[in-house]
Amino acid sequence: MDGIYLRRSWGGSYENVSVMVAIGVNDDGYREVIGAAEGFTESSECWREFLSWPRPRGLRGVRMFTGDKAAGMVGSIAEVFPGAAYQRCAVHFYRNVLARAPRSKRPRVAAMLKAIHAMESREAAEAKALAVAGELESLRLKEAAKVVREGFAETLTYTRFPREHWRRIRTNNAIERLNREIRRRTRVVGTFPDGRSALMLVTARLKYVAESEWGSRRYLDVTLLEEAHREAGL
Repeated sequence: MDGIYLRRSWGGSYENVSVMVAIGVNDDGYREVIGAAEGFTESSECWREFLSWPRPRGLRGVRMFTGDKAAGMVGSIAEVFPGAAYQRCAVHFYRNVLARAPRSKRPRVAAMLKAIHAMESREAAEAKALAVAGELESLRLKEAAKVVREGFAETLTYTRFPREHWRRIRTNNAIERLNREIRRRTRVVGTFPDGRSALMLVTARLKYVAESEWGSRRYLDVTLLEEAHREAGL
């Protein structure tokens, strides 16, 4: 899931509003656009309403959400889909850490962070994350180290799933193509007169991309998930 901000007329003034988009991988392993909706902000109320909307339409069996930890997202997931795990996008996590590091040290810090998610097990990744936090502290990057210590566990949820899927499910990369396409089209318009026109353009582009190679290529081997599910006795 992700939220994209657009500018439109709202109550006589022009405001930035969020269009929330969710995609998923179906039972056959192909990506689908689940839905898109407008919210004034990415608040808990907006995310809760957005997440509640697909359930009556048949969305079930959700095992994990991947997002960038937008305000209100995590709590809303736990409330609407209590059985689903939450994976914080590793790339957005890197950005949060790098924002606390001086520009001259960012390449080194980025390499350290990537090493966390290159580990072969959750235990090894956790140990590496703590080692990275300690190294950041030795470099006098205490704020960056604090972000690592407080946030790395949320970025390792993907390790519960088959190893073959790790690279694809630990980030929001699956939705970035859609985001780029939406931004490319909405940037031409600039400011929308109302929410209806904004959503019409966004959903038209989502439909176009979903019907292209993006939606016709198998993304995950779902049989691996089913095998892991059976082995766990669930």
